Amino acid sequence: MSYGFKIIVEGDYALYTRPESKVERVSYDVPTPSALEGLIKSVYWKPAIQYRIQRIIVFNPIRFLNVRRNEVKSKISLSKVKMQMKGNNSAEIFASEERSQRASMLLRDVKYGIEFCFDLTGFQSEKDDEGVKKHYNILKRRLEKGQCFRQPCLGMKEFAVSKIALVEDFDYYKISPELKGTMDLGYMLYRMKFKDGGSPINGDWENPKFSDDADPIFYHPYMVDGIIDVEKYVGEMIC
Repeated sequence: MSYGFKIIVEGDYALYTRPESKVERVSYDVPTPSALEGLIKSVYWKPAIQYRIQRIIVFNPIRFLNVRRNEVKSKISLSKVKMQMKGNNSAEIFASEERSQRASMLLRDVKYGIEFCFDLTGFQSEKDDEGVKKHYNILKRRLEKGQCFRQPCLGMKEFAVSKIALVEDFDYYKISPELKGTMDLGYMLYRMKFKDGGSPINGDWENPKFSDDADPIFYHPYMVDGIIDVEKYVGEMIC
């Protein structure tokens, strides 16, 4: 039995931020594997499994849109929120004082096919059966019913997915003719490798504390006729 999946996601806008763009946000031409992993985790996530993106299919022409958005320059710290919950402080920021206008280069009218599977991580609950078949059936059922525990997004949470569909196979004839040929995508972020390895540094899954220390991992993919064979290039990753 195969435990892989094929889904199609669509949205009006997407933004996969290039890390070198600093303050102004500029999107990669195509999604990063880590962004798509996050999208799938919005549907179903457990510490016992790790998603692995195998192929990305870009159906629509790559179109960019420049916009200016209002953002706040700071955020409320967790310590202030905890103090307010105890009645000792006021956790607030005033948007009118913290507002900053920034430019963003977005992708628009996007449609992607995602082929992925998952591997067991070794983290297993003592109470539940953490078998592969169980996770497969739960994820399949949630994809079929359109269920999620948080809104899936295309890069940033402002750009929500408008449609997710589980499919048997992709219709490659629907790939835009503009994407014919080979496109060098350059070095792209593959994922962040956290120092804790996905395990709580305090060893307590009931009240976990994770490390924020992480190293970026990059890979150098090519898109051929609208198809990115992610697994073909992961052996050449650079940390």
